[in-house]
Amino acid sequence: MNSRKEQLKAFDRLLTIMDELREQCPWDKKQTMQTLRHLTIEETYELGDAILDNDLDEVKGELGDLLLHIVFYAKIGSETNDFDIADVANQICEKLISRHPHIYGDVDVANEEEVKRNWENLKLKEGKKSVLQGVPKSLPALVKANRIQDKVAGVGFDWEEPQQVFEKLKEELEELQHEVTESNADKIEAEFGDVLFSMINYARFLNINPENALERTNKKFINRFQYLEAKAKEQGIALKDMTLAEMDVFWEEAKLL
Repeated sequence: MNSRKEQLKAFDRLLTIMDELREQCPWDKKQTMQTLRHLTIEETYELGDAILDNDLDEVKGELGDLLLHIVFYAKIGSETNDFDIADVANQICEKLISRHPHIYGDVDVANEEEVKRNWENLKLKEGKKSVLQGVPKSLPALVKANRIQDKVAGVGFDWEEPQQVFEKLKEELEELQHEVTESNADKIEAEFGDVLFSMINYARFLNINPENALERTNKKFINRFQYLEAKAKEQGIALKDMTLAEMDVFWEEAKLL
């Protein structure tokens, strides 16, 4: 692995390249924080895919893409004299020090849960009006629900046992089924949301990341369905012309791969 000196040299090289591109490249010169935003979100998802695939070489590449974006935003900030990369780094350093009093202060903690609880309480002391204030509005609903539950649990608003959460989930399922029988579309949607919220909460108690779990199933389904498509093509049959029983034969084969 590279030494600290080599790491700093590499980062300085990136900063230099960023300066050169901003001055000389027509595309880089035109970019703003607003034009970069959707690209940064895309890069974040690509990093997430690489992590789920456990492709460490791809993780390295995607981390580089994200690092470039961070440097790019800081470069734009420096051009308006609002902030530069040193301000960005120093601000996160100060935040980490202030929110880890068990490392940089005289606070004692017994476990990870106490660390998380202290973290949320410190954020409130810093002026945040709600522990949920830091949950981005634009997060996908599933990820947002997980973050909401994690944050309120950090200040003690939580169930005590997984079985309690499972009982709540069953209660929500019964309420959903009731509305289905009543055929009330608006209430069905509301109860379906409650079921999903309870499922995500239950996942947390099982130490499962619901986003990762669902994406794992997405990938599994895609692989199996593409196997089905390939087998149908081998036989010269269009999927729309196959019966469900015929499709199921290939589906079961895919499950054995």
